[in-house]
Amino acid sequence: MSYVITIDWVKPQVAMLTFSDPARSNQICWAAIDELAEQLRDSRESGARVIILASGLPGQWLQHAWLQDVLNGAEGLEQTGTGAGWFTALNELCHEDVISIAAISGDCSGGGAELGWACDFRIAEQTAQFTQPEINMGLTTGIGGSSRLARLAGRATATEMVLTGKPMSAKRLCDLGAVNSVVQDGQALDAALELGITLAEKSPLAVAGLKRILASSDDAHLTGAMIYEQEVFQSVVSSPQALAGMRKIQSGYDGD
Repeated sequence: MSYVITIDWVKPQVAMLTFSDPARSNQICWAAIDELAEQLRDSRESGARVIILASGLPGQWLQHAWLQDVLNGAEGLEQTGTGAGWFTALNELCHEDVISIAAISGDCSGGGAELGWACDFRIAEQTAQFTQPEINMGLTTGIGGSSRLARLAGRATATEMVLTGKPMSAKRLCDLGAVNSVVQDGQALDAALELGITLAEKSPLAVAGLKRILASSDDAHLTGAMIYEQEVFQSVVSSPQALAGMRKIQSGYDGD
């Protein structure tokens, strides 16, 4: 596989997971998300109380799903992995025993952005942009690009992003509350590490309790919304328009 996932233990309880796939411009294939989910779980079970999700590809954070896997799944063809890692990864990033920090050092989109929305903290560099491009492929969001984003940034902003497919700046999303802080380019990882080391010193019992309290304020509604969002996605992904849209987008990447 072309991707690389590394784990660095910055402190005994602070793990940094870095994803790089230059060949796919950090688009996430099914094998990669399956492995990333496993590494997230293994890090937590090995004692990580803070997990930082980072990118090793300059200018790119985690991007949308590799469309060839989506196409193959919709058409019953072989995929690089199961793809179940998307849901496992979301659960791990939200797990009450872990504080997750997205160190966003470049543009992110689609499923990559949805992984970011699931994190407890998002620290983004000033030139980073966020995109939910599914509409441009004839798709809907599938794992929180509408549901979680609407809770973080508000319904109006989520509507704008998902129905236009246009990018939105880190600064604007920070002003709206979807991004915790915006830092100079090249500083996201340092800021995430500083925050992570501080957070690792907090009471594990208190952290878990507070995460449960925060989740209880909207999780019952979010859970239902997420289930419905995935149901709608599945109803659209195999349509002729979606298949044609994904092929068009993927051919543009393959032609680079």
